[in-house]
Amino acid sequence: IPFGCNPLAETGRSKLQNQRAALNQQILRAVRMRAGAENLLRYVATTNNKVREQVLLELSFVNSDLQILKEELEGLNISVEVYRNSEETFSIPLVPLGLKETKEVDFTLPLKDFILEHYSEDSSEYEDEIADLMDLRQACRTPSRDEAGIEMLISYFLQLGYVENRFFPPTRHMGVLFTWYDSFTGVPVCQPNLLLEKASILFNIGALFTQIGTRCNRQTQAGLENAVDAFQRAAGVLSYLKETFTHTPSYDMSPAMLNVLVKMMLAQAQECVFEQIGLPGIRNEFFTLVKMTQEVAKVGEVYMLVNTAMNQEPVKENIPYSWSKLAQIKSDHYKALAHYFIATILCDHELQLGDDEDQQEKALSQVYDYVPEGLMVLTVLKDKVQRKQLGKAHLRKAIIYHEEALRVCGLCKKLRNIDVLQEVLTAAHKRSLLKYAQQETEDDFLSLIQAPDILPKTEHKIETIAPQLSKVKVKDFFHRLGPLTVFSAKQRWTAPRTISIHHKAGDLGFSLKGGSPVQIYCLDPTCSAALMGLREGDYIVSVGGVDCKWLGVNEVLEKFRNVGEQPIEFEVISCQDTTASHSKSATYSVGMQKTYSLICLAMEEDKIDQTKKAPLKLPFLSWGTKNRQKAASTLCLPSAVAGSSQVKKKLSPFTLLNTESSLY
Repeated sequence: IPFGCNPLAETGRSKLQNQRAALNQQILRAVRMRAGAENLLRYVATTNNKVREQVLLELSFVNSDLQILKEELEGLNISVEVYRNSEETFSIPLVPLGLKETKEVDFTLPLKDFILEHYSEDSSEYEDEIADLMDLRQACRTPSRDEAGIEMLISYFLQLGYVENRFFPPTRHMGVLFTWYDSFTGVPVCQPNLLLEKASILFNIGALFTQIGTRCNRQTQAGLENAVDAFQRAAGVLSYLKETFTHTPSYDMSPAMLNVLVKMMLAQAQECVFEQIGLPGIRNEFFTLVKMTQEVAKVGEVYMLVNTAMNQEPVKENIPYSWSKLAQIKSDHYKALAHYFIATILCDHELQLGDDEDQQEKALSQVYDYVPEGLMVLTVLKDKVQRKQLGKAHLRKAIIYHEEALRVCGLCKKLRNIDVLQEVLTAAHKRSLLKYAQQETEDDFLSLIQAPDILPKTEHKIETIAPQLSKVKVKDFFHRLGPLTVFSAKQRWTAPRTISIHHKAGDLGFSLKGGSPVQIYCLDPTCSAALMGLREGDYIVSVGGVDCKWLGVNEVLEKFRNVGEQPIEFEVISCQDTTASHSKSATYSVGMQKTYSLICLAMEEDKIDQTKKAPLKLPFLSWGTKNRQKAASTLCLPSAVAGSSQVKKKLSPFTLLNTESSLY
């Protein structure tokens, strides 16, 4: 089982996640206060004006406090310096996603009770497996920022599939509440099923890919290739999340928000592709500059689409304001570069005798959506005056875009504090101003040409890469319960019954069929096994006290033969009718996200306060130890289950910290 990162390590990323966890708790308290004030205003303060005024004043204070906390959370979401590669010197920052935070979950009692009730087995024998599951979940809260971290999150996601099939029947809830905090608003969401848990793990897989992409060294070809791949994979995971979990109650995982995040990750991948093309240096050559013009125009276009999507409802209310402004800045910046490149073509490259006119005309024609009235591409190429005029028109447009990018950057407090962003934008602006100053100025007042828009085009199509979850191989922690096709939460069984028979000359009175576990077939109703209660269709789960749920027909028959003349004792179970009605269970209403979440949180904390005995206090520095709280089950062991010795297992290297504040 893989490790998580040490939650006590004082790294920049761990400090950031600890700040996020603390902010989530403050936001939770503020949301509870607001909910209480709103209820008071609704039910109590309707008749008493004095109370009403006091409640309104308190409500305005809480709302302003929430706004401040939301701005602090936005500041964490734009803390790009923490995730950047230390060797990068002059690159526009890329935006990673922060990991969603969660509360600890204790599976011990619900799973042990279910094993006793549903599978009729001694649940104390599965304490190691339950502890492994809890340790893996704990480690997933602090994954390492590399492929090992991705693999660990995927392994837990796949393990949840086994757990869901084994322990979470579709007709009732298990009494386990999963709490996850919204990555953008900090508001907690609770659900008593695994859908929220699985969706949140998928979100964190995508977020970790973005952090890996942001960490890549963008001064090398290999680093840029890895960054492109990471952002494409992040987009693929988030797209898979959007298509698979369509009704997640958390705002950061809503279809509209995920759609924006996918666009943003693909835009960042496209940006890295452009940097990859220009990394060796951009030659001042006609066809090279034409290619770079359209490539960089493509980056500007995708960021424009991202900015448009970020400003649509309902995403606009929850997306960090600085993200929207950064997308706008990047769109303007890369559009300015496109106009600078085409201006360089027109100002520096006059048509020579040896040049291919047709090829240059064709290449330049593909750059423009339209040509200004009165101009023809071939004429512009041949006429020095028209070339200069059109080139200067592009430079003027480039300068306008540069100035707009600098203006927007200056207006956003969070972006204004990112030094490297200011440096890149200022350098590009100065370069365009210098290029414009180098041109002749006599004809400025006579030039009425407006620079046409540039058609974006790329030779490197960026697409999402679907998550390859099947490449990670995991073993079901609860493998000993038996084959999942038979021993699942959907099936209901009788307690194991012991059948004792004496067989004569190999005649058992029944046949066996199926894979594992084997099933009773062609039972003779007059044989001794039938008289002891064996039924047609029963499954054999053990022979002579040896578990045989995973054995086939030949292996089980071999065990019968090995008994010899001694009486044969074997245990069987019978399938019960699964159509019987179950107790009613609470359902979740998508329209009641905040209220439901807070109620669940309150219920959960009350339950913990009232029923949970205070555990022995462990040392705070308990890294590398397994925190096993072996609570006794609340169910009685069926008499049909034979007691067996408890199997001890080596301690796992996972950490289970008692404190919820030290998350990273």
